[in-house]
Amino acid sequence: MSVPFNRELDAKIKFKKFKSAAKNKALKVSPTFESMNLKPQLLRGIYSFGFEAPSAIQSRAITQIISGKDVIAQAQSGTGKTATFAISMLQVIDTSIKDTQTIILSPTRELATQICTVVGNLGDYMNVKTMALTGGKLVSGDLKKLSGGTGGVHIVSGTPGRCLDMIKRQVLSTRKIKMLVLDEADELLSETLGFKQQIYDIFAKLPTTVQVIVVSATMSKDILEITKKFISSDVVKILVKQDEISLDGIKQYHVNVGKEEWKFDTLCDLYDSLTINQCVIFCNTKKKVDWLTQQMLKNSFSVSSMHGDMKQEERDRVMNDFRSGNSRVLISTDVWARGIDVQQISLVINYDLPEITENYIHRIGRSGRFGRKGVAINFVTKEDISKLRQIERQYSVKIKPMPANIEELS
Repeated sequence: MSVPFNRELDAKIKFKKFKSAAKNKALKVSPTFESMNLKPQLLRGIYSFGFEAPSAIQSRAITQIISGKDVIAQAQSGTGKTATFAISMLQVIDTSIKDTQTIILSPTRELATQICTVVGNLGDYMNVKTMALTGGKLVSGDLKKLSGGTGGVHIVSGTPGRCLDMIKRQVLSTRKIKMLVLDEADELLSETLGFKQQIYDIFAKLPTTVQVIVVSATMSKDILEITKKFISSDVVKILVKQDEISLDGIKQYHVNVGKEEWKFDTLCDLYDSLTINQCVIFCNTKKKVDWLTQQMLKNSFSVSSMHGDMKQEERDRVMNDFRSGNSRVLISTDVWARGIDVQQISLVINYDLPEITENYIHRIGRSGRFGRKGVAINFVTKEDISKLRQIERQYSVKIKPMPANIEELS
């Protein structure tokens, strides 16, 4: 179904369409962060954060974003996409003024909060003020912070609904916004989650000169078509073809469990055999997450769980425990599959194969982050064989049977 545009949005789209349509030249690759001519305080924050050299997406996209161009960037989960747009916006904002200058939109509260933390850490020496603007918490706190009583907020990282609400209340000022980032754009612009109209409504309130950055690990033709509604014709596209998305560094295995009811015993056997730092177990439904968590606890296994129906305070507590290492095994739905980075994750178990094939890379990308090694184990019933083959074809991988000697996984 087509999205109804208002006059304000129509005018903005026309402005973006008729910007100069110079053809993209071969992308310059910056081998170091110094070669990007970044602010000294920003460089200090980058190195303090632990980065030494830019990843492939960072070396190509950061200078393009800084130059003011609209950018569509696709790269595998765990390759530094968040830092790509975080570093770029920190370079272009003016911290001498109090106004909000960039908005980052994400599909989940946890991801929006994590991005806010990353931006704050990278900008630690810049006196930059950031804010996570998400649902699930009192509006009064957001109103107070955005009203300027604390000196204003330069960068807002939030979910579409709460950001749009604050814009409509006229407490999130858009007059100085110079950059809009859509993170995990394929989720934000899909029909499933219902964010698309909210994003169009937000875009309609932004200055006509706003720069748009679209980021995701996967980008379908339909999503690329939708982005044309608010991105200029001279957009820089940094895309990795679907069959070129690399899963290097992540060992992938499958276990033929035969029947659904045999999965639990298989998981218990694995749990006893594997020595792991931290592990995420993915199920396709909230009901399955709750059931599996109860069964594991009943059998004296220490696990935690998270899904979209939990209260925000509980989700925050679970995330904090997992990040700190107090919790080693997390059972979750796909709410956790996108963008959440915990450094120590060494193992991902797909208790259920993902219903959407594209979510496979988001899930197993929780391990092997930014060049690190990891293991993904997929439980496969007789009914799942065709789905497993589809995943193998889509990502040009061979998912081997799990070795009898469990120590070979490490």
